[in-house]
Amino acid sequence: MYILVYVSAAITPFSEGELVALLQQSRESNSRTSITGMLLYKDGLFMQAIEGQRENVETLMGKIKADPRHHRIHVVLQENESEREFEGWTMGFKCLDVLTAHEPGYDDFLNVSLGSEFFREEPSAALRLLRCFRDIGD
Repeated sequence: MYILVYVSAAITPFSEGELVALLQQSRESNSRTSITGMLLYKDGLFMQAIEGQRENVETLMGKIKADPRHHRIHVVLQENESEREFEGWTMGFKCLDVLTAHEPGYDDFLNVSLGSEFFREEPSAALRLLRCFRDIGD
């Protein structure tokens, strides 16, 4: 199993409707190619984990890089895993713009910008952040 985590910046902030449409499209496409993962959105920035067969993940990453809705794409983690991190999630999602200190799983760690140099220096922290939302669910 191959997992890739990247961060990117939206060209313009996504509305709630645009995020819903993106998720619907992603879930349908990922279901056909056996891709699972998690998408976080905060302050116009995305962090996404995608996992599956390496060829499928790389093909999807090529499409993501060609998507004109975002730029400054930076891969922070690529590795082989013995099993899926996001089994059964064609694409989990959490918008962190509305996260409050009263929600389950809240931690000051969540205040770190998704585009922060921190995630480039500590790639495992990006996967840890994504796992937080896998573990508490939607």
